[in-house]
Amino acid sequence: MKIHRIVIGTRNRKKGEEMIELISPPWESNPRLSGLVVATLADFLDVPEVDEDAATFAENACKKASETARAIGEWVLADDSGLAVDALSGAPGVLSARYAGTHGDDSANNAKLLAELEKIDDDKRSAAFICALALADPQGTVRAQAQGRCRGVIARSPRGENGFGYDPLFLIPEYHRTFGELSVIVKHMLSHRARAFAAIRPRLERLVADRRDA
Repeated sequence: MKIHRIVIGTRNRKKGEEMIELISPPWESNPRLSGLVVATLADFLDVPEVDEDAATFAENACKKASETARAIGEWVLADDSGLAVDALSGAPGVLSARYAGTHGDDSANNAKLLAELEKIDDDKRSAAFICALALADPQGTVRAQAQGRCRGVIARSPRGENGFGYDPLFLIPEYHRTFGELSVIVKHMLSHRARAFAAIRPRLERLVADRRDA
């Protein structure tokens, strides 16, 4: 059966909105992908939480996509993303969303990160945002994967009201702005998630177009 709908494997409203737009972004017109019906887990009740206990972003993305697809019987596109700080040996890494102990507590996570880096010189505060994507069919088989990353530095205090997570701390030196300060369009052109979607869109388009493969 041809793909006509994809479920984004997140309950996070801001992340869901960002991922929906990146499937068929306004700067890259694609009639096939723009015709997809896209939902999020907010549209599904009683879907069990996936234990994100894998060692890498890619493994967690595959696990989330596969288990969620089997649970709801739909095509599911899931991501696992986070921040890897060089001075912290890659931390918070796969623990990014729960770095301070409570999943999704952005303020606490940011505060802990700033405390960990308090004595680190400005020229040693480099970091990367990393995003891994996985698309699973309704049987839970992973049919496509991609990864993207964006380099930056960690600011000494939060800046800007846009985005979510560590965005107010992630500074893009070339723009002298954090993701929290950049416009949505500019962020979507630069971000780790945007780059991962750019890599997976050709495969997604083939799956949408090819009845034999989909």
